[in-house]
Amino acid sequence: MAIKRSTKILSDMSMSSMTDIVFLLLIFFLVTSTLVNPNALKLLLPKSTGQVSAKATVSVSIKDWGDEKYTYHLNGDETPMPFEMLEDGLINLLVNEDDPTFSIYADETVPIKEIVAVMNIAKRNHYKVILATQAE
Repeated sequence: MAIKRSTKILSDMSMSSMTDIVFLLLIFFLVTSTLVNPNALKLLLPKSTGQVSAKATVSVSIKDWGDEKYTYHLNGDETPMPFEMLEDGLINLLVNEDDPTFSIYADETVPIKEIVAVMNIAKRNHYKVILATQAE
């Protein structure tokens, strides 16, 4: 009497462990993607229902005259200032401030590239920026 051992190799594979791994990886990437800090300007955007905690002591107004002509005004001054002198003017006005903050008032027809150029001045000098808006 010959006793045969039957050892069959099962070719089935359980996919439950694979789905667990994929689920854990998905959670990991979702959590770590929220921790990534993009290289962006920090803006203090005022809400229409409340007040901003920072008080701007200096204002920059950008006026659109059409034909891609824009003028820059510091503290509501009637005489326009060239963009090249704007940074020096801001530095002179904000040199003695503890928390230097200025606000940008721009016409709604001013392109965003002109506003971002002023925001880049704030980034270079570590100033805070408030983008002024009208309440709806």
